[in-house]
Amino acid sequence: MSSSPPPELKKKPISFSNILLGAGLNLAEVSTLGQPLEVVKTTMAAHRQFTFAQAIRHVWSRGGIFGFFQGLIPWAWIEGSTKGAVLLFVSAESEYRYRRFGLNNFFAGIMGGITGGLAQAYMTMGFCTCMKTVEITRSKAAEAGIPPSTWQIFRQIYQKEGIRGINRGVNAVAIRQMTNWGSRFGLARLVEEGMRKFSAKGENERLSAVEKIAASVVGGGLSAWNQPIEVVRVEMQSRTHDPNRPKNLTVPKTLKYIYQTNGVKGLYRGVTPRVGLGVWQTVFMVGVGDIAREFVGKLTGEKPAGKH
Repeated sequence: MSSSPPPELKKKPISFSNILLGAGLNLAEVSTLGQPLEVVKTTMAAHRQFTFAQAIRHVWSRGGIFGFFQGLIPWAWIEGSTKGAVLLFVSAESEYRYRRFGLNNFFAGIMGGITGGLAQAYMTMGFCTCMKTVEITRSKAAEAGIPPSTWQIFRQIYQKEGIRGINRGVNAVAIRQMTNWGSRFGLARLVEEGMRKFSAKGENERLSAVEKIAASVVGGGLSAWNQPIEVVRVEMQSRTHDPNRPKNLTVPKTLKYIYQTNGVKGLYRGVTPRVGLGVWQTVFMVGVGDIAREFVGKLTGEKPAGKH
């Protein structure tokens, strides 16, 4: 760690353009491979007996190719745009300030990702948590031959459990997002540093777009280590009728329940599509995000936050 920030980090206005960039990038991510991977991953986490192939067949049976985009409009678009806006803005600004405090790129990336993930989880929990709860509940109901509408489920949950019910699992979401984006940003920055050393580039010398995206692929893929938290999140948001399932689930209780019913494998169910989703999200929000912020900075004459 350096004792004082380099000259280019001493003054910079807040980059509010990151709000629009984040919303746009996350909309593009979720509208392409993001939603299909999310649907398969959530299906495997909710049905821990499914293999990857079984989950794909199950999703396909709900409407063919359109089954993989279930919940995209409007919920995933609303969720994606709000999450992306908060994540890119908060992570970029906080990463920049952590670097000003003297942290190197790796630790600043971790702390920036953790801060952005935490803000994303709690500031957008009305969409990030509530709509996932509704979609998971709707999926379970459809299997029983009773496919109510999303709004019907929302009203049922709200009338029965109030705000707490529709935001069930928000603490698990927060833990997941902190570890997700802390890992993704931090590992991507670590790979970028390795690339600079390998190519004999200076600490602040720009990496190419291909190098940025390659670093994001590695960082995103390795960030799937926290899959148990994702399985916990899905279980906490699911309404099941298992008499052995504890009431008033907390994160530790849910971890114990999943381990007892499905073992270690159950905690990592859905990790295959999760790796793909992690790569896809990190490419958009870290690699392409850096490139887009640099481009906007050139247009506006403003040095983007967290620039590397």
